[in-house]
Amino acid sequence: MSKRQFSHWGLWLCICCALWLSGTAHAQSAPSCEPRITGSFVAKAQTEGPPPIRENLDWQPVTLRHHWRDLWTDYDGAAWYRIDWELPCADQPVALMLKSIVMAGEVFANESLLWQDAHLSEPLSRSWNKPRYWLLPQATLQPGRNQIWIRVHGRAGDSAGMGAVKIGDPQRLHEQFEQAEWSNRTVLVISVTVSLVLSVLFGFAWLQNRSHEVFGWYALNALLWALLMGSALSTSSWPFPSSAAVERATALIFMAFTLSFCLFVWRFAGLRLPRTEWALWSLSALVAAGIIFTPQPWLPLAKLSVLPYLPLVTGICLWFPWHAWKTRRLDHAVFAACVPIFLILGLHDFLHLHGFFSQSHILMPYSIPVTMLALALVLGRQLTLNMQRIEQFNVELTDSITRACEDLSSTLEREHSLAMRHNLLQERMQISHDLHDSLGGSLVRSIAYVEQSRTPLPNTQVLSMLKLMRDDLRQMIDNGASANLQVPETPAQWIAPLRHRFSMLFEELDLKASWNLPAHWQQCPSAIQCLTLTRVLEEALTNVIKHSRASQVSIALELHQPQELKLVIADNGLGFDVHSTQINSMGVGMRSMLARMERVHGSLLIQSKPGHTMLQATMSLDSRSQISLNTEKSTRYADSHAHID
Repeated sequence: MSKRQFSHWGLWLCICCALWLSGTAHAQSAPSCEPRITGSFVAKAQTEGPPPIRENLDWQPVTLRHHWRDLWTDYDGAAWYRIDWELPCADQPVALMLKSIVMAGEVFANESLLWQDAHLSEPLSRSWNKPRYWLLPQATLQPGRNQIWIRVHGRAGDSAGMGAVKIGDPQRLHEQFEQAEWSNRTVLVISVTVSLVLSVLFGFAWLQNRSHEVFGWYALNALLWALLMGSALSTSSWPFPSSAAVERATALIFMAFTLSFCLFVWRFAGLRLPRTEWALWSLSALVAAGIIFTPQPWLPLAKLSVLPYLPLVTGICLWFPWHAWKTRRLDHAVFAACVPIFLILGLHDFLHLHGFFSQSHILMPYSIPVTMLALALVLGRQLTLNMQRIEQFNVELTDSITRACEDLSSTLEREHSLAMRHNLLQERMQISHDLHDSLGGSLVRSIAYVEQSRTPLPNTQVLSMLKLMRDDLRQMIDNGASANLQVPETPAQWIAPLRHRFSMLFEELDLKASWNLPAHWQQCPSAIQCLTLTRVLEEALTNVIKHSRASQVSIALELHQPQELKLVIADNGLGFDVHSTQINSMGVGMRSMLARMERVHGSLLIQSKPGHTMLQATMSLDSRSQISLNTEKSTRYADSHAHID
């Protein structure tokens, strides 16, 4: 580059710098129309009345944000906040934004009322976490010096005072108002909503399985957190009668929240600390009683009793990462990564609420998404593991069912084969007993009749005895094949055929028989019971003829009790030794009688000595017993016919 070109470029550069410097100077010299706050002051005030424009109050300069406790200790009532500001340009739109009013307030632009809370006396409205924005009416403004009057109604226990105040461009302040609304309100609404959803979900999960106490404690902790955030969102004291009652309730909810958090962390870690938990419950009961019953002047001291819970929660938050490192569990590691976030955000919010960070916002509500993410990871992993276990269980269950079905099939085949054999044996025993009791008795009677006869019997008489045995055989077949036997109407009709058969033989043997029967059934027996008594009586009388050599025999049917039937057969024969006779050494007839009585759930009593032998058959006529007998009879009949088919 030549010297001439270089000098041309330098000239243009100097001209540009001169123009820029002249524009800057002109901009600096132009008057600014931006409103400017010139001072902020506070003074005690009456609870009613207009702004004290012409009154000489004890004004104290303050910097907003401001708390009464910095000037007045234990002051309850009202205070004026006066904000002096200048409006350089007339007809300029101006906006006003308040970060918070603790607790209720009313706002004046110069002497005109701009806004006031719904309740300026107890129970006070709660504007402490409610940003507010107004576009100041032009009629209330004047060029030059203006004033904003804010009367605050509050209590010393609520840290009464005034938040930041901003006056300026409406668009810029509206953006700041929306940011404050998001930080102070919307985030809390999201936090409350998510907490309530988590509380309901985990609450139902705990109700379905009470053994998972971790779900129950987390549901309670989420619910209490929603109540705490709800107290920050509420702009009224409802349903409480006063601000002091709200203060007590908030302290109790905070105490319950920290207690439930401790128990949730211990249950999540898989720990039970009976002594520590008992001590914590006892401390909580004492603190709750102090908060509830302490008189109002001493309430601030009672509220200090919840402070020991802060180091307790801090200690648990510091302990859990160490515990997670020991257990090496993934769910513990995830929660341990979240715990420091809770601790840091909680410490920040605590310091912010006590005035250490005047320009920051509450950050704890932002931890809810972190909680959701952590729980999603933990529960997702648990769900995956549960599904894997369920799939593995289904595979094992299918294999087990297949093996069980195969085993059951083979077992049923073996049981069916055994049942068929058992039914065959039962049928054979039944046939042998019936042959012995019915046809055998007829044969014994016929043989005894022939033996006692002194002359040869005519053919007609022999034929009659054969027909009688044929009839006995037919009756045995009919009784064994019929499932619905008919019960005689009276005891006399029941015993008539048997009495007719034995009476002729008793006359030939010169054996006196007495028959004692009631006229009617007190309770009618079942068909199978009648048949059983018939077979027992036949066998007993046959034994009398064959073995006893008796000259007298008595047959009695006793109905002393409505639901009990007794058949008693007694004779004066030789007798036998009952005690030395065992079942295996008994004859077929005696075993048949015992088997028949056991089949109808009855009993057989035998007593014998020379000159007197007594056999007593007892059975119950209870309706349930008869139903059982009929069912057994029908089942045996069906099984036998199925076997025959």
